[in-house]
Amino acid sequence: MSKVIQQGLRVLDVEAQAILALKGRIGAEFEQAVKTITACKGKLILTGMGKSGQIARKLASTFSSTGTPAVFLHPAESSHGDLGVVENDDVVIAISYGGEVPEFAGILRFVARKGMPLIGITGNVNSSLAKASQVVLNVHVSEEACPLGLAPTASSTATLALGDAVAMAVMSEKGFTTEDFAEFHPGGSLGYRLLTRVRDVMHGGDALPTVGLEAPLREVFSIMTHKDVRGAAGVVDEKGDLVGVITDGQIRRRLEKSTDPLTGTAKDLMTANPRTIDVNELAEKALFIMEQFQINMLFVLDKDNVQTKKPVGILHVQDLLRAKLR
Repeated sequence: MSKVIQQGLRVLDVEAQAILALKGRIGAEFEQAVKTITACKGKLILTGMGKSGQIARKLASTFSSTGTPAVFLHPAESSHGDLGVVENDDVVIAISYGGEVPEFAGILRFVARKGMPLIGITGNVNSSLAKASQVVLNVHVSEEACPLGLAPTASSTATLALGDAVAMAVMSEKGFTTEDFAEFHPGGSLGYRLLTRVRDVMHGGDALPTVGLEAPLREVFSIMTHKDVRGAAGVVDEKGDLVGVITDGQIRRRLEKSTDPLTGTAKDLMTANPRTIDVNELAEKALFIMEQFQINMLFVLDKDNVQTKKPVGILHVQDLLRAKLR
């Protein structure tokens, strides 16, 4: 094994152990931090210098995207007017591994004067930052992954991991849902997947291929060929409720096995009690059902109207692929 590979593996081992060591510190202080943030009526202010500042920026983004409004405040700029972003109902998280940051002085005085909650994330529980904080989260590591033991590596990784743990615990405490997440992530494929509903991509109205129970097979074949959505027909009873489905696969098998394939009616060929999906479900769920049961189409019902099973649309797997759900 080359020295380069050995070094890479060593770094991963050191950083992995630094994260695992944090498990023993998930206790009362962690719970207090989560409850403090959950109860916050304002926003979350995160601050830090250097590498800690970069982690603070990332955590601010994570909190904001999971239901807790958060902003990054640069310590050096805070004493030159940027403290104006801090309000009385806010909670401050200050991050510094060493805990002795001269640029924090203005922020710490301001927070103390206003009586605001301060959560310190540090590797030095005897530091000025720790002493000024109401809650201290200890991210001390036994060694850095840097061969010189100087560059923040394992310590910054541990800080980020613990910050993520706090954010996810707060998210859970607030009951943040998939739908909430989608509202905050409307851009890109992730947002599209989480926001797109069956009703957004289905075919309805005149495009809906349905036939009655007693419809001759010749009529069924014609509808399946000439409607916008080809390859299936829904069979409805006298009330218009969906009772069955006929697919092109069933037709091919009938053509292969029957000497008179056009004889009979829809009820003779249909599959009863077909799989359906609600018009308000996520389109992603429709794709999951199609993949799970190896089907290409789903008829759509409005299950809010429990008095009827009348189909309101049909969804083809190609519609979902065009919608960029995969």
